Amino acid sequence: MALRGTAVWLLLWAVVLSPPSLLYGATLQLNNGLGQTPQMGWNSWNFFGCEISEELIRETADALISSGLADIGYKYVNIDDCWSSHRNKQGNLVPDEETFPSGIQSLADYVHAKGLKLGIYSDAGILTCERRPGSLFHEVADADTFASWGIDYLKYDNCFNLGIKPEVRYPPMQDALNKTGRPIFYSLCEWGRDDPATWASTVGNSWRTTDDIQDSWKSMVAIADLNNQWASYAGPGGWNDPDMLEVGNGGMTFNEYRSHFSIWCLMKAPLLVGCDVRNMTAETYEILSNVEVIAVNQDSLGVQGSKVSKQGSEECLEVWAGPLSDSRVVVALWNRCTEGNNITALWEDVGLDSNALVAVRDLWEHRFLPENYVGNVTMFVDSHDCKLYILVLDEEKRKHAKQ
Repeated sequence: MALRGTAVWLLLWAVVLSPPSLLYGATLQLNNGLGQTPQMGWNSWNFFGCEISEELIRETADALISSGLADIGYKYVNIDDCWSSHRNKQGNLVPDEETFPSGIQSLADYVHAKGLKLGIYSDAGILTCERRPGSLFHEVADADTFASWGIDYLKYDNCFNLGIKPEVRYPPMQDALNKTGRPIFYSLCEWGRDDPATWASTVGNSWRTTDDIQDSWKSMVAIADLNNQWASYAGPGGWNDPDMLEVGNGGMTFNEYRSHFSIWCLMKAPLLVGCDVRNMTAETYEILSNVEVIAVNQDSLGVQGSKVSKQGSEECLEVWAGPLSDSRVVVALWNRCTEGNNITALWEDVGLDSNALVAVRDLWEHRFLPENYVGNVTMFVDSHDCKLYILVLDEEKRKHAKQ
């Protein structure tokens, strides 16, 4: 079943015909200069939860450098919940003295010296989700504290919010961050409860569209579908966030993790590694370090790809696609069925003329397919796996690809 609704076609044509300043005027209103491509880095929560310390953060920064992930683009080292303990007499946040005895500024200095950026966590409520001090009604003081420590990124959660609408709770922190004069990436973690894609583009650099991801196939595919419905709202300066990566945490197979990473990159989702990068397997590193797949995520056109067709009796054979810069198109053939099968991407479903002659680049095999294609491309895809291709239309580029 092809998903050829009016909205899909309008989006594709808007991408082709409109300059970014017109297409993404709303997202550019935040105008803090950050998030021109989706953020990349690491976050402590998925693997470590509350079991964090300054030693862990330092070792993670070291591992991002030594593994080469930092050179690929994973720059943010983000501390999640449980780093703080209380507020002092002046009302300022105080790091937990047992786990962060040197303080956050010292940690920021360490991370910055390696060419990386440090992120931190707070909550648009009176407490964080783990019942540490929240920032609701303390936005100015906390933003000033974060800036004074050298923080580069704030994840802002949604617990203990007193029932106040998020459209009211999240902008004050944006204003406070902007007034510090320090560029701080503002990541809204509102869980998608109040459809943040429709209002958060003028508030934050990214916004969660879903509840927390779990390290399972069922959770990952459900979250991909939820995030997909908001594709037209994302763009340079503001991104839909289907939550952090679970790649390497052990709950999925290699094929499933490869699908997870492929679809997150195609959807222009933030790429925040959620595993222990100090102890990655070769398979985990192979996925996270695929520069061709990452280039799709970081493409300058900044258009979120989306699901364009479903095939098979159970409609679990899917085609996802989106336009890229230089008149290219990214296409994912995603098999969500329990058995391997052929999947066909029709040119008309991915926004191309049905007579277009196309060279096909396989981003996981790092090679061009041996022939050009007209009208469609059909490939066998294993169960729970994903093929990811770039379709090259330009004649000169096609000739070069075959040389």
